[in-house]
Amino acid sequence: MTSKIGWSASALIVAAALAAAPAAAQLSAEAEKALYEAAKAEGELTWYTAHFTGETAAKIGNVFMKRYPGVKVNVVRTTAHVAYQRLTQELRAGGPQVDVFASTDIGHYVELKSKGLLEKFTPANAATVIASLQGIDPDGMYHVASIGLIGITHNTQKVKPQDAPKNWTDLLDPKWRNQVSLGHPAFSGYVGIWTLTMTKLYGWSYFEKLEKNKPQIGRSILDTQTMLKAGERTVAAGSYPPAYEAAAKGDPMGVVYPTDGTVMIIAPQGIIKGSKHPNAAKLFQEWMLSAECSAVQAEDFGEPLHASVKGKGAKSAAELKTLVLKPDEILKGVADVKEKWRDTFGN
Repeated sequence: MTSKIGWSASALIVAAALAAAPAAAQLSAEAEKALYEAAKAEGELTWYTAHFTGETAAKIGNVFMKRYPGVKVNVVRTTAHVAYQRLTQELRAGGPQVDVFASTDIGHYVELKSKGLLEKFTPANAATVIASLQGIDPDGMYHVASIGLIGITHNTQKVKPQDAPKNWTDLLDPKWRNQVSLGHPAFSGYVGIWTLTMTKLYGWSYFEKLEKNKPQIGRSILDTQTMLKAGERTVAAGSYPPAYEAAAKGDPMGVVYPTDGTVMIIAPQGIIKGSKHPNAAKLFQEWMLSAECSAVQAEDFGEPLHASVKGKGAKSAAELKTLVLKPDEILKGVADVKEKWRDTFGN
């Protein structure tokens, strides 16, 4: 695994550590019981999440509610930037309606933390996830709750595997004119980070060339899969887990691991300061970092956070050349590429 840009070291560290054994610490039965009783007295929590598909988010909420009867999870699945906009509007109106906030844009957490809008809480289970994913915020304001992988996806009825693009620059070939599907960086945290990663890899000229192929642009990265399944487009910059799941159900969906790198998204989650249900939020945050929740994510082809949980994807992150941006790069860079996107693509 080598890269001409400076991410290879961090990517290698992450990838190698994905196979490492976790620490054994976890919430004691006594502490769990006390937290559960306090959460049950509050009765519910609201979770804004951009980490998963709507189906997987609902499944996670349902498994939690079976695990902890009497604590309801109100699941609100939306894109990262829509979730953040909703949160900021709630804060301006006098108080957040959300208890646990799960954006895919780590820059959101850096900004929330700088404004004192996150609750400090380090779940005991945070010590059980893969070592490289622990302590991304040294002050314990937010923690990694999922990992995303973005590569090239394609409709296998329209494009045979041997004819599919092999790397990101292949999408610039004129033969893919009116064939490419993309999400929008102004709505999707995944797409914002993918856009910034491509910019760092190839410069903004990559998108000026890609625009000439007239891509169809949705909002969420999940919209790209809808376009592929409908046959409106044949290739996309897409997320692997929903593509794996669709293929397992018999849909004509294929994936390519780009030779120039798969984009890895480190997606955190945190409790909002002033949460109306602080104990329910802590219990949910604790469970989200458990091996049990990691297994639920893996059932839907998500990348496990625990070494003890086996993923269902054709390849794990540890087997891939991955590209990972640093939080400060994302915070500084995503806003800029969103502006450039509007200038280049006109929306």
